Amino acid sequence: MSSPNAIRDAYQECERITREQARNFSYGIRLLPGTKRGALSAVYAFARRVDDVGDGALPREEKLRELKQCREAVHQASTGSADPVLVALADAANRMPLPMGAFDELIDGCEADVRGTSYTSFEELLHYCRCVAGSIGRLSLGVFGTDDPATATERADALGVALQLTNILRDVREDQLDGRVYLPASDLAHFGVHLEPGSGFVEDTARWNRLVRFQAARAERWYVEGFRLLPMLDRRSRACCASMAGIYHELLVRIATNPNAAMHQRTSLSGWRKAGVAARSLAGMTP
Repeated sequence: MSSPNAIRDAYQECERITREQARNFSYGIRLLPGTKRGALSAVYAFARRVDDVGDGALPREEKLRELKQCREAVHQASTGSADPVLVALADAANRMPLPMGAFDELIDGCEADVRGTSYTSFEELLHYCRCVAGSIGRLSLGVFGTDDPATATERADALGVALQLTNILRDVREDQLDGRVYLPASDLAHFGVHLEPGSGFVEDTARWNRLVRFQAARAERWYVEGFRLLPMLDRRSRACCASMAGIYHELLVRIATNPNAAMHQRTSLSGWRKAGVAARSLAGMTP
């Protein structure tokens, strides 16, 4: 078992990773009190490690081997580990009801990315979203805490799905150029849009705009359900969750307002805009 100083240092390393790499989530995480901030930073730091493997430049088989190693590592996480992220994660799991099995779902989703899985129907895409983002929602809920875990878990999962659907629309161009198409084939066919992996060209702007607004409206319905989680959290946890989700919700609104822009550049918010969402969340205003 690590000493109290080593555990403290491990949390500080996770907070450093979060501060430097979590472009959107860090605005919410910093609103948490110290113990919860450290625990959620540990969750983020390990999730980021998994994502970095999936998004990296290694050959496919090497990525899959590294993901297998990540899976084994999180199963064996202990405060006696030489890895500070695993030390902090294990300590957080000892203190809080973290559903550690959710990391298996996250890795399952990342393996699907590595294998180039595509999605025929929204039901297939929904399973993927629950793996890669609903899992993080459920882990975050373990940090936040609630008096009604069963209901709150469903809402945390829904909020994760909403954020991932927003991610898919935000990143549609760069994903396509990287050879990944997440939008369901049935939806593409319904709106008459053809997305060729490796190409950023969409031949009909009007059809594309209708498709994106349809997807945005679908994501909005998941936000409506997910935002029902907020009253179930304590004030600081509510502020953190509202900030993180609020930033993504604003991205969705921008994408729906100008769908064609998503095929030319990645939609983003300025640092000041993100800080404003965080400040409103801390003040108790809903996204």
